[in-house]
Amino acid sequence: MATSLVSRPGRLRPDTSIGASRHKLPRRHRRPSRRLRRVVAAIELYFEPDAERRLRALWTALDGAGVPSLGDHTHRRHRPHLSLAVADEFPPEPTAAALGALPLQVTVSFQYAGQFPGGVLWLGPPPTQALLALHREAVARLDAAGIPIWPHYRPDAWVPHSTLSMSARGAAIARGVPLCSDVVPLETLLVSAAVVDHTRGEFTPLRRVASQEP
Repeated sequence: MATSLVSRPGRLRPDTSIGASRHKLPRRHRRPSRRLRRVVAAIELYFEPDAERRLRALWTALDGAGVPSLGDHTHRRHRPHLSLAVADEFPPEPTAAALGALPLQVTVSFQYAGQFPGGVLWLGPPPTQALLALHREAVARLDAAGIPIWPHYRPDAWVPHSTLSMSARGAAIARGVPLCSDVVPLETLLVSAAVVDHTRGEFTPLRRVASQEP
C-alpha cells in the first residue's frame, strides 16, 4: 500500500490517497510483506536539468539529515527518475527494440511525498492523462514482445513516483518529509529514457518522439 505523507509545505497526510483522485491500489496488488523486492532492472524516465538539479539537492539534504538517499544506493550512478516499469531483468537490446521511440516531453508536477512498505520514500505527481497514456503504451509494447514486468507496475496498479530513499524508516521519515515539503510543487518535463540494469550500473538510452499532450 502506498501512503501519501505531505501535499504542501508543513502539512502531513497519514492517509492512503494518491494525488487529487484519492486513488488506492487494487486489493489484489497490495503486498502483506513490509518489504518490497529490490529493484533489479527498470525503464526509467529522466527530467529537465533544473528539476534533476533540485532533486539531487534534495538527495544531498536527506543524506545530511541521516536519511540514506538514492544517490548513495547500490552502484551510486542513479539519476533522479520516474520508473515506467520494473522487472527482475530487462535484456537491454530486446527491450529497447520492443519499446521503440517513446512519446516523451510529457509534463509531470510533483505535489506530495509518499512511502511504500520497506522504507521507500518518494515524491509523486498526480497521474495525468498523458502520463497514464505513456505508461499504458510502454507496457503494451513490452507485453507484445513477451517481456514481463512486476505486477505493481501494471496499468491498473502503477503509482507514478520518483524514489528518494530505499531505507527511510521510523524517525528518518520525520526528518525526511519536511525536506520534501521544501521541494514540492516541482513541475518538469520527461525528456529522455533508458533501460537500466542496476546489478551492473548499465544504462541503455531509448529513442524518443514528441508527445501530443491534451
